[in-house]
Amino acid sequence: MTTPTSQPTRKRIVHQLDTPFSTVSWPAVSPEDQDTILELLCDNTDTSSLLSPLGQYRQTHVKRSKGKRAARKEKDDKKAAGTTEELPVPPVPEIDASIDVGLNSITRNLQALSQSDAEAAQDKPERQYLMIFVARGNQASTFNCHFPQMVAAASKSLPSSDKIRLVGFSNPCSDRLSACLGVPRVSSIAIAKDAPGAGALQEFVLKSVPPAEAAWLDASRDAQHLTTKINAIETTVGPKRPKMNEITS
Repeated sequence: MTTPTSQPTRKRIVHQLDTPFSTVSWPAVSPEDQDTILELLCDNTDTSSLLSPLGQYRQTHVKRSKGKRAARKEKDDKKAAGTTEELPVPPVPEIDASIDVGLNSITRNLQALSQSDAEAAQDKPERQYLMIFVARGNQASTFNCHFPQMVAAASKSLPSSDKIRLVGFSNPCSDRLSACLGVPRVSSIAIAKDAPGAGALQEFVLKSVPPAEAAWLDASRDAQHLTTKINAIETTVGPKRPKMNEITS
């Protein structure tokens, strides 16, 4: 049996279909400003913290479901002890009506915000966002790479002072956001304009975070044809496998 000789590395060109429009980058926010924004959102020791009241409310007044059997047993125990009356639950903090949590709900609302007037009449957005925060450090880019494009599209017809600000936290912070809100997992948070109690956060974000810009949105109005963009990528190919008759000969 002959031993196959080593073959030189082979190369080939692979073609990849790409968009003719320019990509949209995340707005540049310094690490120091990211830390300040996170503190304004979550610091439990600070009276200006925005999300902490929601987490405290959920921990105190919202019971996690333990199943029907556990709920029935708790009800029977209260009836046997003669304490069927429950204390009135205070209202949810006012900020709850001005925020959305989670990729799906935020993406749906951004889609509604970016529609034309005729389309928006059929699918009216729930609220007008001013700030969106994404825990990029805890996710693969596949889950959040659409945010810069969608934020730019949703802001294109807004005045400069009302354009949505997008903040991508580069360091992992999902656990802290989850603990602050009292929910199992948080990947993104959107806050509406003039949300109650958000004055300090809104002022700092508007000062330190630039709006998301998409040059292709302006270029699309020119009605100019853009040719298809095809990338030619050089890659390596494994050694050619010898045929059976070459191995046995």
